[in-house]
Amino acid sequence: MKARFTGHDTFPLRYGWLYKAVDFISNGGKLLTSNEENTRDAIVKLGVGKNMINAIKYWGESTSVVVTESKNNSATQAISHNGMYLFGASHSVGKDPYLENIGSIWLIHFWLNFNADQLTAYRYFFNFSNFQHFEKVGLLDALLEDASSLTTDSTSNEKTIKKDLDCFFNTYCKKRKSKVAKVGEKITEEHFSSPLVELNLVQDVGGGFYKSDLSVRDSLPIEVFIYALIEYVKFETLESQANSLDFDSIQTKPYSPGRIFRLSESGLGQLLDEAQKVSNSDITWIDSLGLRQIQIDRKLLDDPIRYLDAYFHGVKNNV
Repeated sequence: MKARFTGHDTFPLRYGWLYKAVDFISNGGKLLTSNEENTRDAIVKLGVGKNMINAIKYWGESTSVVVTESKNNSATQAISHNGMYLFGASHSVGKDPYLENIGSIWLIHFWLNFNADQLTAYRYFFNFSNFQHFEKVGLLDALLEDASSLTTDSTSNEKTIKKDLDCFFNTYCKKRKSKVAKVGEKITEEHFSSPLVELNLVQDVGGGFYKSDLSVRDSLPIEVFIYALIEYVKFETLESQANSLDFDSIQTKPYSPGRIFRLSESGLGQLLDEAQKVSNSDITWIDSLGLRQIQIDRKLLDDPIRYLDAYFHGVKNNV
């Protein structure tokens, strides 16, 4: 993997940023601060400073909502399929552009961490770290030690990685003393936490200590779990074309749903039971005599979006 411990300018993901990125680019804008004209245009239309433009670009790319390609000393930006699906583009309406549903936030979390190309502090934590109760300094030491073996970039220094780690905590942890607007003060994005805080995956317990237990994730919609499971099976069986994986792989291997969603053994088992019912046994699993195997009908691998469609159709009808 390549190291990517910079790019956000220490700004955590904020509500509205991904929608802003998609809307701005789909209307002809460019989140490219290397060009003075593009920078001025973005500052005026988005109402933020240059550093925040860099951060919006970073989070758009990191969640696979925005795609930036460089060729012949020029860069182009486009909205990905993920971005168009959730946020819409031009005149098309996205499924949940304002992230009003908890399933959308779980989906953003999955997209953010289901990436084997670039290593960040949050991808390290959710895919490679086994910490559940820990100090910030302990996680930093582990990341510094493992980064050299996980990445092709040996230039990342401790200061850079520490800033990325701080950004990870600010993105996923509820602030112990949240910023409160004073009477008459204009409400800005500074007063809102990251949407990923709502998932409660990492908690600040004070004194430089954190916890992130493996758990049953009651707020994780089964349809989002099935979508993530299918994407992981596609990734893991790309060469073998197999249609089965063992339980431990789905719980503990990097980029698996068990890892990314921080699922306990019982939590994963419950979701697999439910997935079997929801998929009409296109997803099955056995737990017999120590053999725990999950099988997926390969026809599902061609259309994982159908389960996200079912989720958003359901929440729309329940409004």
